[in-house]
Amino acid sequence: MNTTNLPPPPFELATNTFVGRLYRDFAHHESSTLTRILLILAVALIVHVLVKITRHLSEWFILKSQAQKNPLGFMTQQPKFITLTRLVVSAITFVIYFFAVGLVLQEFGVNLTFYLTSASVVGLAISFGSQGLVQDIVIGLTLIFSDAMDIGDLVEIFGATSVIGRVEEIGLRFTVLRNFYNQVVFIPNRTIANVSRFPYGGVYAYADIQIPDGVDRPKAVEAAANVARGMWRQFGAIILSEPTWGDVETAEGGGWSFLRVHFKIWPGQGSLIEMTFRQQMVSAMKTLEPNYADWQVAVTYRAMTAPKK
Repeated sequence: MNTTNLPPPPFELATNTFVGRLYRDFAHHESSTLTRILLILAVALIVHVLVKITRHLSEWFILKSQAQKNPLGFMTQQPKFITLTRLVVSAITFVIYFFAVGLVLQEFGVNLTFYLTSASVVGLAISFGSQGLVQDIVIGLTLIFSDAMDIGDLVEIFGATSVIGRVEEIGLRFTVLRNFYNQVVFIPNRTIANVSRFPYGGVYAYADIQIPDGVDRPKAVEAAANVARGMWRQFGAIILSEPTWGDVETAEGGGWSFLRVHFKIWPGQGSLIEMTFRQQMVSAMKTLEPNYADWQVAVTYRAMTAPKK
């Protein structure tokens, strides 16, 4: 019986592969295809586990170092560097298994160069068919590497709609905010047009309370202080810190006296000061001056600015 033209037995399809040559150099003897496939899978799994362990250790270290309160009073849950770490780990994991599959196919006679070339062509075709996904990833990477915003920042994002909230996560597909109503908002990265950042997490609101001539100034200051403290205790989710005030001032050139009360509030919630605080303040001042009017409590705003470094 002629056996010269019989096909090779199962798991002996190829011997001159990359892993076969590597095995031969280290073990100094030939190996079966089954042995090499098991070796490829074992090495890929071990490397994957090591990468995952490194990722968890790095995240633990980052979170431990960031376990401190920021100016808004909440804990930083996921620093932006963790997103970058997860991105690197995901990329390394993909590369590990991508080449593991190629080496396994090579054991069955598939040319490794052909496999890499085909995968590149398929990847290019997928990228053209998923342009929205590619845009999300590119913009996500830009946000991660830039200083446009960071985890824990209070920002206003303009795009398909305007959203104000605290940044919970900057991902490759979505940027996640938690808004004033405690809703978690997922914003596709490709829809982000502009980012307005509040450096210290809020907006200053100034209430200038005019004090008419003849009104007892200490009593007026006491009334304003009581109203401001009451507003802070009742609306602590909007008024982000205890209100402050100074001495009674005189408007230069105008001649009238006023007391300025400083509030730090959640962006977009100025109506609380313009309406509720003003009404409460007018009611309190009418006990000292019956003709006191709404227009005598003026409210202005400015964004909180970070100190120059």
